[in-house]
Amino acid sequence: MHVAFFNRSFYPDMAATGQLLTELCESLARDYHCRVSVVAGVPLLPEADGVAPSRSRGLFFHREVHRGIEIFRAHGTRWSNRSILGRTSNYLTYFMSATVAGRFLDKPDVVIALTDPPIIGLSAHLAARRFGAPLMVSFRDMFPEINRALKGVDSALVDRVLHEISCFLVRQSSRVIALGETMRQKLIEHKAADPSKTVVIPDWADCRVIRPRPKRNPFSQAHGLTDAFVVMHSGNMGLSQGLEPLIEAAAHLQAFSDIRFVLIGEGVKKQDLMAQAAQRGLGNVQFLPHQPKAVLPNSFATADVFIVSLQCGLAGYIVPSKLYGILAAGRPYVAAVEPACEVNAITRQYRCGLSVEPGDARGLAKAIQTLYQHRSLTQQLGRNARRAASAFDRQQHVRAYYDLLCGDVTTPSMAA
Repeated sequence: MHVAFFNRSFYPDMAATGQLLTELCESLARDYHCRVSVVAGVPLLPEADGVAPSRSRGLFFHREVHRGIEIFRAHGTRWSNRSILGRTSNYLTYFMSATVAGRFLDKPDVVIALTDPPIIGLSAHLAARRFGAPLMVSFRDMFPEINRALKGVDSALVDRVLHEISCFLVRQSSRVIALGETMRQKLIEHKAADPSKTVVIPDWADCRVIRPRPKRNPFSQAHGLTDAFVVMHSGNMGLSQGLEPLIEAAAHLQAFSDIRFVLIGEGVKKQDLMAQAAQRGLGNVQFLPHQPKAVLPNSFATADVFIVSLQCGLAGYIVPSKLYGILAAGRPYVAAVEPACEVNAITRQYRCGLSVEPGDARGLAKAIQTLYQHRSLTQQLGRNARRAASAFDRQQHVRAYYDLLCGDVTTPSMAA
């Protein structure tokens, strides 16, 4: 079976969507002997994990191979994503190049579009029509709803265009894939997705690689964190995470000299967060760069408690994928998310963390203090987290994708 994916982020990019898609493609190729092609963008951070940047060969795209996966690297501008103009230019130029690259695929049996950027599904749709293959759309996030929730980044015209594109792709798809039940319901309600064709396949972590490890390890020793109570955020520091209350919570807890707040990763809000911590003179806050994938098991083991946060209004439109690695590491967390968020559903079902309202810095500080002062509770929540991880293991959800693909190959094409 030949499966063609369309998504800007792919190996070696550090974005969560790119890393998860890379794992999916590698597993489909290795474990299920699929032929896999990916129409991706040129890596935004090619130095990640020691990977050197590729040299462009061709006007619109060039080809690479990674672990048997054929990659069509669609070219485009690489302006800073901090500005709407730069982000729009990057997306549109990648979209145009990806559309051209899609014409050079060998005939796929199934075409799958992810949502980075949200218009890339149109390139996938054109490829699916050209080859008479069924189209699936795997929603990693939902636009324009995210733009509307993040004040200052929405535009009535852009929102209208993105909404129409999303609804069109949903109508053209033989299957629509959501990351959780809340997202599935929003796709049905807001995009008129057919409930019988809309399925839930969550993101995952590899429980064989990320597992409970000792806190004393090379990462904690290198950063002086072995004897501290570490409150960790690991992942993107963007607009949607709403991390400002975490800095304020650190200010509330300065009296506890052995509580350390460690924020690992990159993102458009990182500099602002660093400035806020510096202005407050917070010596208990430490910022570290993105860590290579090989370091994650030890960096996760360094944390005593994680923070999983999401701006108010984003429940169901974004599902924080970082949660699954936290579960696999057997660490508890404080979920600063809305009650309807998938994270809260997991927290309630498996009793593996504490919940607070998003934006409530005092509530966040109180929850952290509770876990700091009641270590037996912290340990029990961590054990519950590891048990919960088995429901979100990589092998299980890759198999769900494979089964879905096999079912669609045998059905008439919805893209023809």
